[in-house]
Amino acid sequence: MSVPTADPPSPARPRSAARSVAKAAALRRGLEEKARSLGFTAIGVTSPSVSPQLEGRLRDWLAAGEHGEMGWMEHDPARRASPLLLWDEVRSIVMLGLDVPPDSDPLAGLAERGAGLIATYARRRDYHDVIKGRLKELAQRLVALAGTQVKVFVDTAPVMEKPLAAAAGLGWQGKHTVLVSRETGSWSLLGAIFTSAELPVDAPSADHCGSCRRCLDICPTDAFPAPYRLDARRCIAYLTIEHKGPIPGEFREAIGNRVFGCDDCLAVCPWNKYAKASHDARLLERGELTDLPLRELARLDDEAFRRLFAGTPVKRTGRDRFIRNVLIAIGNSGERELAAEAERLLRDPSPLVRGMAVWAAARLMPRGRLRASLRRELAGEADPDVLMEIEAAKAAA
Repeated sequence: MSVPTADPPSPARPRSAARSVAKAAALRRGLEEKARSLGFTAIGVTSPSVSPQLEGRLRDWLAAGEHGEMGWMEHDPARRASPLLLWDEVRSIVMLGLDVPPDSDPLAGLAERGAGLIATYARRRDYHDVIKGRLKELAQRLVALAGTQVKVFVDTAPVMEKPLAAAAGLGWQGKHTVLVSRETGSWSLLGAIFTSAELPVDAPSADHCGSCRRCLDICPTDAFPAPYRLDARRCIAYLTIEHKGPIPGEFREAIGNRVFGCDDCLAVCPWNKYAKASHDARLLERGELTDLPLRELARLDDEAFRRLFAGTPVKRTGRDRFIRNVLIAIGNSGERELAAEAERLLRDPSPLVRGMAVWAAARLMPRGRLRASLRRELAGEADPDVLMEIEAAKAAA
């Protein structure tokens, strides 16, 4: 009596699977070649479901309030943490990195107390514009090769680029929460392509921070409550860029002469010794944005501000917030001759500027001159934040 058995495996099936694997590998090689030709220095692929624990970490961070005023982070955290909820047809995520280390020591400008220090990335053309154009070109190549659907993201949607880049093997999130690569250090700009194509994926990167904590120890405002955790409310980059109101008094001295962003935790990473100078013409640093005299920055009206920072990330912050930062730098400068700039800005139409002008003036002006100036310029002041600054200045004088 014969026993029924399963049909023997069809030789067509393994051949078909092998062809699919070979096709996906060839597609990836074509993408890598195109990415390199576009100037990207790193490319990796990950699955959209690679980090199931990400949502829990995000919710804990939000619950602690460490996102500050970045309210958009609170909107639908499950969708932010899961690419499949953002787009249910995504099957592979292509992560791209562009290495753009600074031309010189980013910390050297901290000693120039009469000049405003702008973060390295902001002294270039806005990377969103540069990278997005290249990502679109690469995505079009993917469509042409595979007929696949694609979506392109550069910090413009609820996509957590750094964890995805780490999952795709581009590096690991260091103790300062920024992506670090053994090849390029801490200076990578990131972009993502979501695609419905099945592509070979990379292994996640291992963490190579070891016992090093330079990035944590250098932070002027103690913005890291623990390794791998950032409290944005204490971060100088957040305070000078994202924060809309008066900067809390406890952080003003620590800001020093940083008028837009902060490079400290990035600059001290020892892996930066492997970074190579960038020759990308569209992302070269603009020399005129280095060591800008505070006196000149304080005199920018809206039109001059837009003209000076056209095409850079600084422009998005707006003139009033930027001048707020400049006034903090003026107050920290110790240069008495800059008191006249603070005194002049007591008459500024923006209460945000007037309030910081009071603080800066109080740091630089003799007590009698300060009191006379406040009486003369701000006798009819009604803004509550400015009034608080006036009371604090009088109490300290």
